Amino acid sequence: MQEILKIILGICVLGLGIPIGHILAKNTKEELKKGRKWFLLLIAICGIGAVLNLIFKNDALLLTFLFIAIVTSMSLNKKHKEDKKK
Repeated sequence: MQEILKIILGICVLGLGIPIGHILAKNTKEELKKGRKWFLLLIAICGIGAVLNLIFKNDALLLTFLFIAIVTSMSLNKKHKEDKKK
């Protein structure tokens, strides 16, 4: 039962990454333009880290890597959509 609560709490925290990513994209427009390749690299590294921690069953690091990847990708996604509209 305690394991299920941990998973539910982790999913809720991961869900917070979506609005946080949107807020960051709105407030850090200049950094997203200059560092796009570095943000993509960060997403890739976090994806690899998440897969490795899924294999090694380290939930804390798995959720941390996923949170970073979600926030970063939501920031880039929001900024990319804004650029297409202009």
